[in-house]
Amino acid sequence: MSIPEDELIERLRRGYEAFNRGDHEAATKWVHPEVVFVSLSPGRMELRGAEAFRAWMEPDAFESQASEPREIEIEGNRALIHQQTRARGAGSGIEIEIGSWAVLTFDEDGRVTRLENYLEHEQDEARRSFRAP
Repeated sequence: MSIPEDELIERLRRGYEAFNRGDHEAATKWVHPEVVFVSLSPGRMELRGAEAFRAWMEPDAFESQASEPREIEIEGNRALIHQQTRARGAGSGIEIEIGSWAVLTFDEDGRVTRLENYLEHEQDEARRSFRAP
């Protein structure tokens, strides 16, 4: 990949910041138009395309949500991110905080072509995916 690791990490951080302020256009700036997103939904629901990924970010059951990357590890064209997400339920006001893992794959231009999310207890599975060719 032609993007230096430190620039890739900065892009990721800016993406999280954009998501947290609700700027979903900026949050998807470095996403490939044909990105594949595997969500935390039961059955590992798979979404395809930047527009589907952007729509997924829109709050529905939550009036607010924010994610913070705790650790970012880069290896070749992949990133493993341990993240913490806080959200407040729409209507109920119930607050939740949950840890999770994300595995991202990048193309030569540093655009995300695949994003997989894993629950906190699926750390081993996330690490296996991160290390897979």
